[in-house]
Amino acid sequence: MTNTADTGNPDLMVLEVHYFAAAAAAAGCAEERLELPTGMTLAGLRELLAGRGLELAKVIGVSSYLVNSVSTPSDSLTELRDGDRVDVLPPFAGG
Repeated sequence: MTNTADTGNPDLMVLEVHYFAAAAAAAGCAEERLELPTGMTLAGLRELLAGRGLELAKVIGVSSYLVNSVSTPSDSLTELRDGDRVDVLPPFAGG
């Protein structure tokens, strides 16, 4: 995983975002690394991702989120940290 020391810019961090099911289909990938401003929150990340298009915005709005395997409220204003992993989990059908 890349960290801010590798980017050479202390104002940036790198997050690993993993998409599942409908979120992966809407994002067009199962995972990606995003270089973002230090201090980005999960709420801010959701806004950024939703701005990528209507299909992704729909999924982002109804998804649950894990930050480093811990369930996190989608409107969380806690700052994400360099190297964090965010999982985007849309509602799943079945049982």
